[in-house]
Amino acid sequence: MRVKRGIIGIRKKRKLHRLTKGFVGGRNNLLRAAKETLERGLAFAYRDRRLRKREFRRLWIARINAAVRER
Repeated sequence: MRVKRGIIGIRKKRKLHRLTKGFVGGRNNLLRAAKETLERGLAFAYRDRRLRKREFRRLWIARINAAVRER
């Protein structure tokens, strides 16, 4: 008897392709390359959300320091 593949795998692929939209070359439509690139991108996004806070804090401190020195 013929067995058709379920919808779950198709939904997973569809979700992956939605998230990798805009990636260049095979990174947006070849499954393995897309998945690897997406994981890497999400890891960088997580890390950089924290780094952004640090960088802004440093910038604010430098600006406040410069303004205080002027006075």
